Amino acid sequence: MTVLVTGAAGFIGYHVSEALLARGEHVIGVDVLNDYYDVNLKKARRDRLLAQPNFEFVQEDIVNRDAMFALSDANPDVSLIIHLAAQAGVRYSLEDPFAYIESNVIGHLVMLEMCRRIEGLEHFVYASSSSVYGGNTKLPFSVEDPTDTPVSIYAATKKADELMSHSYSHLFGIPATGLRFFTVYGPWGRPDMAAYIFLRKIMANKPISVFNNGDMMRDFTYIDDIVKGILAVAGGPPSGDGAPHRVYNIGNNNSEPLMRFIGLIEEAAGKKAKIDFKPMQPGDVRATYADITAIQKDFGFEPSTPIDNGIPNFVDWYCEYHGIGRN
Repeated sequence: MTVLVTGAAGFIGYHVSEALLARGEHVIGVDVLNDYYDVNLKKARRDRLLAQPNFEFVQEDIVNRDAMFALSDANPDVSLIIHLAAQAGVRYSLEDPFAYIESNVIGHLVMLEMCRRIEGLEHFVYASSSSVYGGNTKLPFSVEDPTDTPVSIYAATKKADELMSHSYSHLFGIPATGLRFFTVYGPWGRPDMAAYIFLRKIMANKPISVFNNGDMMRDFTYIDDIVKGILAVAGGPPSGDGAPHRVYNIGNNNSEPLMRFIGLIEEAAGKKAKIDFKPMQPGDVRATYADITAIQKDFGFEPSTPIDNGIPNFVDWYCEYHGIGRN
């Protein structure tokens, strides 16, 4: 099978590509390698993939429709697209909203048009986000809950992706599945996310900013569980009456207090954090919690990595990658 993975040098895309290669698939990885965060980390992920024989890399922006259409035309044997490329980050969407519209809306439209061009395409799997639930106070978040009140431009673009995908599935019969990820962390993670930010500052003896005075809860989901869910869903495209489109939550099914998460990082790092408590930031939400009933029922998905195990794994990788010795 030939699989096209966008965002292949990104955090989730890298791990998904590795898992596909491990089971013998041919993977075409697409990534623009932008500088939203450390490009060297993206290149390190890419280089690890390039060391494997069934991987080919294309450095391209998904917004470039001519280049992406040429790529699909040159690879008519692609049967699965896992679309993970996006402009990520809730807080940065307050600074540069145009980057989100271009990558997450225009880029997603380009990917949907690519799907129309590949006759043998069996499934289009794409990244949504738990952010679509907005300020929803009902916990846990269910895929049946309303998602009409996003509280950030990032969330609005992800909701737009779901709507466009449903439309294309309805109009053109494209089997498509959106996955609402909940706070993914783990080895090779993103430097703009909480685990990485906290650990980097703790190791440098710098204060960490903790918003809403620490009264935050997140459904922290370990990367291996995310990959397991993506691959399970990818193997079962939707069918039946109506538009062949569906949406699932992928989370740990357990909302953890942020301060406990920080405590586990401190314990694994062997250092105490200097904490600077701050009020809630615009666009943020106090709690996330995934109801994973639907993906459990349809695919038997069960997350298996609590933060008690996942955080030490992340800290071990971080120290090895950055060459930090520990006593």
